[in-house]
Amino acid sequence: MGAVQFGVLGPLAVTTDSGELVVVPGTKVRMLLADLLAHRNQVVSADRLIDDLWGDDPPAHSAGALQVRVSQLRKALNDAEPGARDLIESRPPGYVLRTQAVDADRFAELAAETDAYQLARALDLWRGEPYADVADEEFCRAEAARLAEQRLVVRERFAEARLARGEHDLVAAELAELVAKHPLREGLRAVHLRALYAAGRQSEALDSYADLRDRLAEELGLDPGPELVALRRKILEQDAALSAPPRAAIVRNSLPAQLDELVGRAEALAELRTLIPAHRLVTLIGPGGVGKTRLATEAAREHDGVHVVELATLPPGDQRIAEHVLGTLELRETTEEAVDRLVAALRQRRMLLVLDNCEHVVEPVAELLARLLRDAADVSVLATSREPLGLTGEVLWEVPPLALPDDEHNLDAVRRSAAARLFAARAAARQRGFRLDAHTAPAVAQICRRLDGLPLALELAATRVRALGVQGVVDRLDDRFRLLATQQRDVPPRQRTMTAVIGWSWDLLDEADRPVLARLAVFSDGCTPEAAERVCQTDLDALARLVDRSLVVLDESGERPRYRLLESVAAFCLERLDDADEVRARHASYYTDLAAHADARLRGAGQQEWLARLDAETGNLRAALAHGGGLRLANALTWYWFLRGRFTEARRALALPGSPTDVARATPWRIGFALLQGDPIVPDDVRAALAGDSDGRATWFVANAASDRSDVALAQELLPEATDDPWTAAAVLASRAKLAHAAGDLAALEEAATRSAAIFADLGDRWGRLQANDWLGGLAEMRGEHERAAALHHEGLRWAEELGLWPDVGGKLSWLAWIAVQTRDYEAGRELAERAYALVVEHDAPAAVVFAEMCLGMAARRSAKLDVAITHLTRLADEGRGEPRPALYLPMVLVELGYAVEQLGDSAAALALHTEAFDVADVAGWPRDTTGALEGMASAVSAPDLAARLLGAASAARLVLDAPAAPAERDEIDRVTERVVAVLGRDRFDALLAEGSRLSPDEARAQL
Repeated sequence: MGAVQFGVLGPLAVTTDSGELVVVPGTKVRMLLADLLAHRNQVVSADRLIDDLWGDDPPAHSAGALQVRVSQLRKALNDAEPGARDLIESRPPGYVLRTQAVDADRFAELAAETDAYQLARALDLWRGEPYADVADEEFCRAEAARLAEQRLVVRERFAEARLARGEHDLVAAELAELVAKHPLREGLRAVHLRALYAAGRQSEALDSYADLRDRLAEELGLDPGPELVALRRKILEQDAALSAPPRAAIVRNSLPAQLDELVGRAEALAELRTLIPAHRLVTLIGPGGVGKTRLATEAAREHDGVHVVELATLPPGDQRIAEHVLGTLELRETTEEAVDRLVAALRQRRMLLVLDNCEHVVEPVAELLARLLRDAADVSVLATSREPLGLTGEVLWEVPPLALPDDEHNLDAVRRSAAARLFAARAAARQRGFRLDAHTAPAVAQICRRLDGLPLALELAATRVRALGVQGVVDRLDDRFRLLATQQRDVPPRQRTMTAVIGWSWDLLDEADRPVLARLAVFSDGCTPEAAERVCQTDLDALARLVDRSLVVLDESGERPRYRLLESVAAFCLERLDDADEVRARHASYYTDLAAHADARLRGAGQQEWLARLDAETGNLRAALAHGGGLRLANALTWYWFLRGRFTEARRALALPGSPTDVARATPWRIGFALLQGDPIVPDDVRAALAGDSDGRATWFVANAASDRSDVALAQELLPEATDDPWTAAAVLASRAKLAHAAGDLAALEEAATRSAAIFADLGDRWGRLQANDWLGGLAEMRGEHERAAALHHEGLRWAEELGLWPDVGGKLSWLAWIAVQTRDYEAGRELAERAYALVVEHDAPAAVVFAEMCLGMAARRSAKLDVAITHLTRLADEGRGEPRPALYLPMVLVELGYAVEQLGDSAAALALHTEAFDVADVAGWPRDTTGALEGMASAVSAPDLAARLLGAASAARLVLDAPAAPAERDEIDRVTERVVAVLGRDRFDALLAEGSRLSPDEARAQL
């Protein structure tokens, strides 16, 4: 993702990380950017954007005009920072700008701080009025007003902070102008009055109060508020407290000195430093090794009167907590009870107690703190524990692991990761030559991910780099408990190995909870509560206890909550799983039942929900296949694998051994997946495998795969003629529409696609509607209804994105690229085709790759980028020629390649390509392609009279097919026509054109 910074605190500004200004061209494009920024990270509907940009005077094709502006904005961002185009996402029903790099958001973060330095940094971000160049637009008016109000509040707070430092004269002078601009703002006026009085200007302060009182009465009919009235009285009484300097509290701290840098915790520290003054008991919770102690001590470092009490040295359940605290504070014991003595000693003290490692003495600590917080009002507590203390008023702050790299092959992404920065810093401290560079970044990213971003685990691993090298550490992570150990003598024994860290928590568990935790380790990437209960034979109470003890993470980020184990915890627990075979058998049984239940629901209204559920269980499904699910589970997952484009995984699983019934069910699906991946098959084997297909679905699947391979004859032979299953009937109709599109049979295409769409709509199956939508859009495009075609494909694109069907998303982008090229919008066509190509290559969808690359070649050729076009088109032509039978796309590619070659001046080679295209299409029975080839021949022949007759034959064929030339095709025809008319004259050309119109395509071809 490109690193682009956005500025709205002044005129709209876009910069790169290096500070280079990004030029956003055009008023409408800048307005679009401002609109998306004002609603950043929220979807803004296309209708609203059109209304905001054009108001009551929208362009004729407003949706297309908006898409053009979006494309221009994406291009401007991407030209500045490659990848930045992806910041703007297409999300139904419009677009969303995903970014955290907006100066207004940074301002809000800094404004939440309390010290003057941070407030000054916040104000330094401003460059003028917010959204200055578009502030009058309705869409950003509220946002601009909100930001302006925030700025005023921060300026008031900054002024108060400077008053506390004694800067009375400066504050009085600087606020004078602000008060003049906002004369009725009472909070601002109060700060100004205090500044004037503290600066020795009492009469001016009273005059300012009088001015406010008069204005309020005249303009609003109000009196000043009670706070201002009280302030005026203090000024009249010359209250010394108004100008007294702040008292400095000097109290001894007992914080340990910093021995190394705290890495990757800046945001956490900022949040905690806000929480601690506002709450009397804050408890940092989290698993062992996540860095609770270090974070707590650093968060407390800015406070006065801090004392750290280390509890880890106490035995589990020790009741002598008060005595331990007294000893740490160096307070002498008396004959009083220890708790009473401690309360008495702290009752008059302002203090922050840091109680570290409370988990093994939770109950006595909680008992002590309940008394201490009640009776010593100026004492606050910051505790660290692997479970909550369970007290009224306790604020729990879960310490997260460090952020992981989101792309191990992107050096910048790895360097931005807090986990990688920590590992690199500690490794460099042990090995002076260590660098986080392109060579080491992938291995470091793997280490960070495998160790869950746990700071202690990363630091232990970093100590091994000097002896093993970074790749050696990766290679030994499967034996992590031998690897993750240290010989550092100043580290407590319980933190010298990961075994000891996790074992500390394991030993504190109840006997009944240990097997539950161990059984959870069989899950891969977590599990739902239902799965945990069934597989682990437990209840939610036991799971809740494990969550409270920070051994299990409850993840509620998705649609359904999931329980997860950190990888190191799972590895520890697997070694302690006593009934592994029985647990894995229950695991395989649960996920086989789940997949079977999901299979029927993936063909209907529940499609999106069940796709998401199976996506979340991908790791568990693969584990279940390996541990007993076998071929029965594989058969239940075939349709899911197809929808997700996981063809290789499907073929591998469908080859597993199983019962004769399961093998018979799996075989045709395995053949279909082989066809989709381009493998050769024997037609007789296909027919034999389909002999037992009862409902026709497997037969349709194989036939549809054959059509993707351009084996039209086999597809037509295999497609079921009749079926009682509505879903299969609709799928067969979609495949027939595809074949009719290839044959140019518009009547059959319309009937099949329309019926298919209607049935799938009744079933609520959006994947099915997507297939029918392809060919309804194709029909509209063939008839020259390009706006309708684009609208249909945009609708299909939305369905595909909502379902996460990324190969289909790529296919829809290719359709839109095709239409853009045909309607002369070559830049949009290139952009759409590039997005489609990257997506389908990533998801290994062969047929979709061909379509996307064909659009890339066409867009490049029409944009006069002939070298790029010829590279793409030649590769596709060679691939199409290598197929066992003519590829559906081959004639179109050959025609386009012929035009490119002609533009380079080689008419003979161009004519050969156009002729080859005609012959391929003629043999296959694809009349629309023969027509395009005739027009290509006309452009390449040297005899003008022959060119005229070829154009006439092509024009007549288009009328018969009801397939008018698209605007881009019309340009080619007009180009040839103009050249021939220039030689023959209009009358002679028209006569030859009429003569050619009486020729069939084959007869015209024979003229060569």
